[in-house]
Amino acid sequence: MFIDRAKIFVESGRGGSGCVSFRREKFVPKGGPDGGDGGKGGSIIISADSSLRSLLDFQHKKHFRAKRGEHGRGSNCHGKKGADIKIRVPVGTMVFDADTDELIADIIEEKQKVEIAKGGRGGKGNARYKTSTKQAPRNWQVGELGESYNIRLELKVIADVGLVGFPNAGKSTFLSKVSAARPKIADYPFTTLQPNLGVINYRDFASFAIADIPGLIEGAHTGKGLGHEFLRHIERTRVLMFLIDANSEDPHDDFKILLNELGSFEEKLLEKSRIIVISKIDTFSEGIPPELLKKFEEPVLTISSITGDGLTNLIDKLWQHISE
Repeated sequence: MFIDRAKIFVESGRGGSGCVSFRREKFVPKGGPDGGDGGKGGSIIISADSSLRSLLDFQHKKHFRAKRGEHGRGSNCHGKKGADIKIRVPVGTMVFDADTDELIADIIEEKQKVEIAKGGRGGKGNARYKTSTKQAPRNWQVGELGESYNIRLELKVIADVGLVGFPNAGKSTFLSKVSAARPKIADYPFTTLQPNLGVINYRDFASFAIADIPGLIEGAHTGKGLGHEFLRHIERTRVLMFLIDANSEDPHDDFKILLNELGSFEEKLLEKSRIIVISKIDTFSEGIPPELLKKFEEPVLTISSITGDGLTNLIDKLWQHISE
């Protein structure tokens, strides 16, 4: 199951308290203070893990509490630091304060680590308060409280190319033909209900990732048809590939609707490099009608994922756009 949103509660550990103690040994009646400091509380750390693909784990475990630091002891023994808790998330996860909506961290690199709740500082023992005029202090500090937050996690798929199109435009079939990804494929709309990621090996010396975004419908930018859930996954892609069904009543109109949905959701998406592709040309026995392509103001590629026509040229074009 693909889960791209989750809410969790995190709490770092409290610092251990300092100790009041005096050195007591035979023949040393006034040994002076030797109370140790308390240990620092454990912190909550979020780290990126490229082997994870979803936030599914947080459907079952929602509370994370780090250990408190140990109290100081006599003989100048300092308390042990509380153990940190490391929370693994997929690359592409955004971490928000759920109460303020403030972005705390954007996890975009493998092994990236961010401390989101710092452990409380340990309190000082009475040995710290000894001075030339105060030889037997009984002062000590309580360990500081840890930090606690309600956290919202949002996953945005990171890919070089994002596939954009209406339901049943052939996106999943295309992805299955050019990569090892095996998305669900069927002859009805909304077969894909979650982003699928495929890696294309390019000419034995490079590779790039392509994301199959669930099909959009008109009004997606307002949330219609789970539009917000789908659209945000293409914000991180470098190139947009518009895949349009050649059997549509008006392919050019389909492209304009898709373009409008992207711009209404986030204008910056319109600034991304893009490629327009007409799919399913194998359904035309005499070739695709020239007038269908003339309506487009931009270059258009044609492919058939079933027969393989045009796929090599398309992959070359995608690589060119990615390399720019």
